[in-house]
Amino acid sequence: MWDDLRPVGRHDATGGYRRFAWSSVDHTLREWFAGEAAARGLDLTVDRNGNQWAWWGDPDRPHGGGRAVVTGSHLDSVPDGGAFDGPLGVVSAFAAVDRLRADGHEPARPLAVVGFTDEEGARFGVPCVGSRLLTGVLDPDRARDLRDADATTLADAMRSAGHDPAHLGRDDDTLARIGSYVELHVEQGRALVDVPAPVGVGHGIWPHGRWRLDLAGEANHAGTTRLADRDDPTLRLASAVLAARAVAEQHGAVATIGKVEVTPNGTNAVPSQVRAWLDARAVDEASVRAVVAAVGTAAAADPAEESWSPEVVFDEPLRDQVAALLGGAPVLPTAAGHDAGVLAAAGVPTVMLFVRNPTGVSHSPAEHAERDDCLAGVDALATVLAELTGDKQR
Repeated sequence: MWDDLRPVGRHDATGGYRRFAWSSVDHTLREWFAGEAAARGLDLTVDRNGNQWAWWGDPDRPHGGGRAVVTGSHLDSVPDGGAFDGPLGVVSAFAAVDRLRADGHEPARPLAVVGFTDEEGARFGVPCVGSRLLTGVLDPDRARDLRDADATTLADAMRSAGHDPAHLGRDDDTLARIGSYVELHVEQGRALVDVPAPVGVGHGIWPHGRWRLDLAGEANHAGTTRLADRDDPTLRLASAVLAARAVAEQHGAVATIGKVEVTPNGTNAVPSQVRAWLDARAVDEASVRAVVAAVGTAAAADPAEESWSPEVVFDEPLRDQVAALLGGAPVLPTAAGHDAGVLAAAGVPTVMLFVRNPTGVSHSPAEHAERDDCLAGVDALATVLAELTGDKQR
C-alpha cells in the first residue's frame, strides 16, 4: 500500500507532496481508497460531504455489540508536505483490518476505515472541512463559497470531481453509526523519541486557529518614490511577523505567519496590498487570543478569524483503557489539529495513537517514521480495534 501511494502527488523538485482536495491527485487517492476497500470486500460509502467509509459489517444493522468502531485519517497534504501525515493512519487502518482477519477476529460491532476529506485545508484555507461539515461545525453555505488561489469555489471543485455540493452539511445518519473513533497518526514532535517508545496515546489537542490580516498600502514605483512618501504594507507585515514570535514566547504559545500574498508582487513595485495568514496555538484559549491581539496591534489591522478549534481532551475512560491495553503507553498532548479533535468536540468517544517520528519534523518532505515503528503502530491499532469491537465468537 505504501509503495502504491508513494508517487501520487509527489513533486519531483521538492520531494514533497501536493495532494489538494478535489483535485486530479485527490481523485487518484480516492480511487486508491476505493480499491483497497474492494480488495478486502469492505462496503464503500461516500457521505454527503465526500468522506469515504469502508465498512466491515452493516453499520445500520449492528451485530448486537453496539455502534461502529471507526478508524482512519486523511490522504490530503499541506503544500510540499511529507508522506506520513494522514496516509499513515489510513494505510495502518487497512493493515489492522488485515491483521484482525489473519487472527480470525470476527467483530461483534461494525468496523469502518474512514478517509476524511480536506483535513489540511491547503487548497481552500479551512482545515478539517470533511469532519467539520459532518458534525455541523462548518456552515455549508460558507463551505460552498470557500475559494482557492485561482478563485475556484469549493462547490465548483466538487462538481468538477463529480460530487454534488448541494447536499453539504451535518450528517446525522452517518454520525449515528459511530460509536467510537480511533485515529493513528505520525507524531508531529519528538516526545516519543525522548521517552523512548514507538507508540503513544493522545491526551488532547491545544486550542488553535487561523486568522487573516489584510494590510492595505499604495502601489508605487520602487525606484522613484521617496521613502517618506511610501505607504508600504510589507513594513506592517514585518512588524506582525516579529510580534508573532515575541508574544508567543511570552505566553508559552506558538505562532507563525506562513502564507503571504503580495499585490502586485513585482520586484520594482511598492505593494498596494499584503494579505497574510496567522496560525496561533497554546495550552489555553486566553494565550492564543493574546497573541492574535498583539499581532493585530503590531500590524495595525483587525485579524479576521477563518477557523477556530477549542481545546479538546480525548475521552478519559477510553484514553486510559487504550493506554493500559498497550502496556502503559505514554500519554502525550499535541498542538496539531486533527479530525479526531473535531469528532471528540462533537461528543464522539475518541482516542489517538501516535507513531514515533525520529526527527520530530512534520509538514515537510523530511517527515519520517521507521518501518519497525510503523508496524508497531499497526499492532497497537489492531489490538485496540479488537478490544473495542469485541468478537462474535466469544
